[in-house]
Amino acid sequence: MEYSFYDFLKLLGSLALFLYGMKIMSEGLQKFAGDRLRKILTAMTTNRVTGVLTGVLITALIQSSSATTVMVVSFVNAGLLTLSQSIGVIMGANIGTTVTAWIISALGFKVDIAAMALPLLAVGVPLLFSGKSNRKSIGEFIFGFSFLFMGLSLLKTNAPDLSRNPEMLSFVQNYTDMGFGSVILFVVIGTILTMIVQASAATMAITLIMCANGWISFELGAALVLGENIGTTITANLAALTANTQARRAALAHLVFNIFGVIWVLCLFKPVTMGVSWFVEDIMRTADPAVAVSFKLSAFHTTFNICNVLILIWFVKLIEKTVCKIIPQREQDEEYRLRFITGGMLSTAELSILQARKEINLFAERTHRMFGMVQELLHTTNDNDFNKLFSRIEKYENISDNMEVEIANYLNQVSDGRLSSDSKLQIRAMLREVTEIESIGDSCYNLARTINRKHRSEMDFTSKQYEHIHQMFQLADHALAQMLALVEDEHHVVDVNKSFNIEHEINNYRNQLKNQNVLDVNNKEYDYQMGVHYMDLIGECEKLGDYVVNVVEASSNVREKKA
Repeated sequence: MEYSFYDFLKLLGSLALFLYGMKIMSEGLQKFAGDRLRKILTAMTTNRVTGVLTGVLITALIQSSSATTVMVVSFVNAGLLTLSQSIGVIMGANIGTTVTAWIISALGFKVDIAAMALPLLAVGVPLLFSGKSNRKSIGEFIFGFSFLFMGLSLLKTNAPDLSRNPEMLSFVQNYTDMGFGSVILFVVIGTILTMIVQASAATMAITLIMCANGWISFELGAALVLGENIGTTITANLAALTANTQARRAALAHLVFNIFGVIWVLCLFKPVTMGVSWFVEDIMRTADPAVAVSFKLSAFHTTFNICNVLILIWFVKLIEKTVCKIIPQREQDEEYRLRFITGGMLSTAELSILQARKEINLFAERTHRMFGMVQELLHTTNDNDFNKLFSRIEKYENISDNMEVEIANYLNQVSDGRLSSDSKLQIRAMLREVTEIESIGDSCYNLARTINRKHRSEMDFTSKQYEHIHQMFQLADHALAQMLALVEDEHHVVDVNKSFNIEHEINNYRNQLKNQNVLDVNNKEYDYQMGVHYMDLIGECEKLGDYVVNVVEASSNVREKKA
């Protein structure tokens, strides 16, 4: 039997269907879980044991350790998880990914799941076209599950039958009889293959098929599994390339963890593989050789990861110190780029919202910092210091403009993905927040320009004017601090009405000072031009207060009740 290029394309198509099924199943589950999935990760990592269990649970659900690790890296980047907590979750992710192999072994080779795929699709279709997002997500999960096993069945069907093609088998044999050298070679092959495919579960499926068909021995299949565990860490390291120092350390910790595991297993390769073989053959008593070898691989994969976690869970602090030494802390210079969403979208649109949320929080924090510079500028008398600070504020304003565009573009990109109706409303509110925060940045810059014009004139404000400006600046600062607390408030404990009350204070104080200014100018207490500069500052602070309220309304989904 000749294996043509058309047959090869059918094999690639089968792999594509398998990967697509896994993607759809993962997305369906993540969408169904929504915020709950994110909350599990942040709430259940109080210690290393719960962190491991969290990693197991999440990865068992979404069927991808890479997705979990990328998620964890982004959470570390966002400051939601510490490095120590993330290592525990990553360890758990390694155990959770073994569930895929057991599902394939237990169902894919014993029960003809592919035969059930079409009836399952019939069940999933009504759910897929349901108006409710939860039902739709369940429908997507069923479709993904069906496609996954259809792809697996087609992979087995379209793979070349090496037993009937001795010339192809002899080619493989050239690399299988080199003793321990073959084991090392297949570890490297497993690493490279997983790096290319970017899904350890897919590589695991291919390994199971190769062993079930008798192309390679169980020992070489085990070597491929070891390589897959190294290869799967590449995804997270790629995601962390543009992240902050802590996130890059978390990704490296995953690599260090898996490399250490592979090294000690290779040192005890014979005893470990013999022990696994004995367990499957004598304890589980599996008669079918194809099923037996798939169980052996699944058992080896699980044994490797569980033993590795049991050994290394006591050395989390040491792993943390090691990665901190390899990746030293960069100087804390001001970063004028997006911090949390530069690495691109997460595996699904739902999970990407968190990155955008943290970036908006940072955006709000930077505008608050910018207002602090404006307050400092008011009292800077040295020309050199004044020019430096004004240039810095100007730079911040440019950054503010760029951040607005980049975050908005990212949110629009996220909205193109599969989203629940709640998430769509959330994105709409976030887009409004971004616009209003940028307007706050514009107000800060306008205040700085007014102070600059006053600085260039030879006159100064009176002590009374300074007192009023300080009072107004204090109110504006208080409004910004309250806004920041509210946008970062995940548990909705911050009172929205406080922001509205501050805004009323600002409005009333502006009106009071406006009337007083007319009287003071008429009484010749200060020059008309100084009165203009003075009221420009007061008026801009009132505008800033309005923008703050707009952010609060968008963030909390509560509108201010107008009197």
